[in-house]
Order: sequence, then structure tokens, then C-alpha cells
Amino acid sequence: MESLVKIDESGALHPLLATAWNNQDNNPQHYLFELRQGVYFHDGAPFDASCVIFSFERARAAGTQNKAHRVFENIAHMQAEGPYRLRLTLRDPDPHFLFRLGEATAVILHPDTAGQAATHPIGTGPYEFVHWQKGNSIALRKAGTYRAPQDIAIVNASFHFIHDLPTQIRALETGEVDVFINFITQDLHRFHSNPRYQMLLGTTSGKGLLALNHRHPLLGDARVRKALTHAIDRQAFISQVLQGKGTVIGSHFAPSDPGFLNLANLYAYNPERARELLHEAGVRQPVELRLSTLPVPYAREGAPFIAHYLEQIGVRVKIETVSWAHWMQHTFKGDFDMSLITHVEPLDHMIYADPDYYFGYDSPAFRDLATRHATSRVPRERQLLYAQLQRYLTDDAVNVWLFSSQISTVARKGLQGLWMNYPIYTHDISALRWA
Repeated sequence: MESLVKIDESGALHPLLATAWNNQDNNPQHYLFELRQGVYFHDGAPFDASCVIFSFERARAAGTQNKAHRVFENIAHMQAEGPYRLRLTLRDPDPHFLFRLGEATAVILHPDTAGQAATHPIGTGPYEFVHWQKGNSIALRKAGTYRAPQDIAIVNASFHFIHDLPTQIRALETGEVDVFINFITQDLHRFHSNPRYQMLLGTTSGKGLLALNHRHPLLGDARVRKALTHAIDRQAFISQVLQGKGTVIGSHFAPSDPGFLNLANLYAYNPERARELLHEAGVRQPVELRLSTLPVPYAREGAPFIAHYLEQIGVRVKIETVSWAHWMQHTFKGDFDMSLITHVEPLDHMIYADPDYYFGYDSPAFRDLATRHATSRVPRERQLLYAQLQRYLTDDAVNVWLFSSQISTVARKGLQGLWMNYPIYTHDISALRWA
């Protein structure tokens, strides 16, 4: 799949299905896109402006499953000016709009084949879908319809889903897989010292947090939320659970975000202060909270860690390990007390302006601040408002932010073109080649 814009490893934006764009009359709500010609979908159907309009309409339609639907709902008007020119008008300015058009939620589908995207996707990208063995692997091959076949060095590629750690290690050592991205294990040293492999350690836009349900009578009190933050040694979490591969954060922003403020020290590890805050909030006896966790390494190992620290301040923790499907159907719908989760989407602070989001955080003051930031046309003012957004979330202790994760990649020597840093979670096979 391809989108209008491509985001590179540094987070910079480049033309993809759009060759150029500009703000009409220097108005941040008016965009004119020039679209790439000579592009075909894998079944031979041509790409043009009508495909973009269809895809954006689909992304915001009633009942959409697109998690970024608000980005497309903010488009007030779309008009094709010929097959390869598109004019968009936004309802409200969005300083991150072009970045959003480079994310997976903005890929372009063809009206005739969009309905099969979940099982047999047909896009315009350098690789086409071959086979999906559910729960095991997805096979791809170099697309015969791709416009620049000379740029693609890898002919066949496959993604393998390997959940068991010993099997992951064996798959690397036996050559079943050539690269493992986000390889989290204390056995990394065995590959670091082996000349057959290369190791990359980079930054991500991920924010690891203890998500709190503000609908809960206790967790709706900022003093309780601050107590939970003070109760947890976040640096120890990184050292013991993430093997040191992360950075402590204090708000829903990653160090890789432009304009990032380091607010981690505002709620330093201080269990005595945590107990004082609980007392101020009227909590006089031990309470119990449910902790929903996923079957991923940081959550599987991190949940007992969190439980241990919270129990030191009189908060008993009932750990509930759930599947991704259960998490989406229940936790994400608001049926939880706390959840240990990593939010990987970049620049996603607007989730705190949505009272219906699974946190249930409802702050008119934050929404007003977010609107002022989004609609400001003065760069310096936007920068100051961006800092205020971060401070507001921290001051209100909306969640317990733990870490911004680093990402470890292990690959066979000779494989070139791998990303080290991940401003978005995408794996660009088209950039890979063997030395």
C-alpha cells in the first residue's frame, strides 16, 4: 500500500503518490496536490484523483474502522481538478495533516478492490500480496505493475509471526528469518558478539504507560493518579523489564517528537509522597485495582513489577492477562481500571481531547488548549502552545507515563537499508538489498 506522502526514518516527509503539494494562498486549511502519473494497482487498475477521494471518504464514513477517522472528518471539501490534481480544504487547521497523510491509515485503495483489503489487499506499492497463513506468515513478491522495478532489489519477502521467545532465537540462528525487528530479550548479547549478525538500536515514537480509567471513582481524582506515578520507579522498570532500552518520560510525548519537553522528574519515585497523596484523597485502607495486560514481553514482565510497587503504597493489583482481541473489545471500550500498554502512534496527543476515548479523560481546558494549538497560524505561538499541552497533561497526571521505548533490530550481516529509528512503525522492504 502507498499513501500520498512518505515518511522517512528521520520523520521527514517526501513525495510518494503525490509529487508535490502546497498551501493555497498561504492558508493552512487549503492544500493543492499534484499526483503521480503512470501508477497502477497490482491488478492493473490505474491510480488517479478519484481513488484518493474514494479512500478518504471511506476512511471517514459512518461505521469506519479507520482509527484516524477524525483526520479525514476534518476535510471539508475534496475536488479533483483533472485526473492528477486534487484540492483539499480542511475545516480546521491541522499542523500535522501532511504527516498524517504518510501514515498507514491514509493508504490509497481502488474503489473496485477496497472491500478485500483485509484478506487480499491490492495496492500500488513495490510488493504485491501472495499468501496469508493466518497466525503464521504473509508472503509478498515484487509487483510486476510497479513503476520503478529497477529500484527494488529483493524479489520475495515474507513476514513471520513468532510469539515464543526460544523459537524467535532459533529462527534467527537457523536462518529461518533474516531480520527480527523489535527483538526484546535478555539474550541480545549472543547476537551482539556473533560476527554473523548486525544489531541496531534506535528510537521510536512509542509511549509506554499505565493507562488509567478516569471513570473509576478513585482514578478520577488527580491526587490518586499522582500517587500512582510517585509509587513506581520508572528507571528501574526500564532497567529490569526493558533491559535498559528506553527513556523515562513524563507526558504523552516521545523524545523524538519536535518540541519535546523532558518532564520526567516532576513525579520522581517517592513512595512516601505517594502515601501522603492517597491520604489527602481520603484513601485510608488498601484498595484493589485491576491491571489489564497483553501477551507481549514488556507487559508480561512489567505487570508484576507494577503490582509490586503499587502494593507498597496500599494498592492491591489484580493482574488480568488478555488477548489483543479482548483488549480491543473490552479494555479499549472502557472496561478496565488500569492497562499497561504502549501507544506507538506518533503525535497522538489529541486522543486526550476525546472524552469517549478509552481513558475517559474529559477536560474542557485541555480541549481548548489543543484547539488553539491546532488553529494557530503563528509558528512561535504553536511552539509555546505545544509546550503547554505537554505540561497540562503532566500537571493533571492523566496517566502514569513510564518510558519511551527504544527498538532493537537483529539482522544477518550484509542486509542493507534497514531502519534504525522508527518515527512510525513501518518496514520498508523496498529499501533493502544484500551487499
